[in-house]
Amino acid sequence: MHTTDQEPMNQENVSATLTVDVPATKVFSVLSDPVTHSAIDGTGWVQEAVDRAPLTEVGQIFRMDMYHADHPDGDYRVANKVHLLAPPLSIGWLTGQEKDDGQLEFGGWSWRYDLAPLGPSKTEVTLTYDWSAVPQSIREYIRFPPFAPEHLPDSLRHPAELVSDRGR
Repeated sequence: MHTTDQEPMNQENVSATLTVDVPATKVFSVLSDPVTHSAIDGTGWVQEAVDRAPLTEVGQIFRMDMYHADHPDGDYRVANKVHLLAPPLSIGWLTGQEKDDGQLEFGGWSWRYDLAPLGPSKTEVTLTYDWSAVPQSIREYIRFPPFAPEHLPDSLRHPAELVSDRGR
């Protein structure tokens, strides 16, 4: 792995980039597997995948059990909807919740990983968290981004570490 560069935060998104000594296809396989997301997460909020099928199509829904001390319930569940899938170069999802009536509601924020192969076994990985579509009503009670600055670099290092551990 090489150094992490984190972009300065602006009003609507934040991103970080890391070059890893791992092929893009292997990084993508970790990112597209919801089971690995708790290990990838740099905040410790993601607990376990509810929907464990690999992410294979735009529109696919996958739910994650979460925990956050400041959440009214502590334990909660999010519903994610894949909105970008271009293996092995990019993957992204919108995060929201499932209402009691089964309807999905998304808050306007998204996660996106972009992978740029730099050779057969080196990849530049960029993670972007975007909250540009969050309505003002949500911004009144949630601070954006809702995580510490080290979250993005940690969420870049972890997939590379998982690939390295699998290869041993």
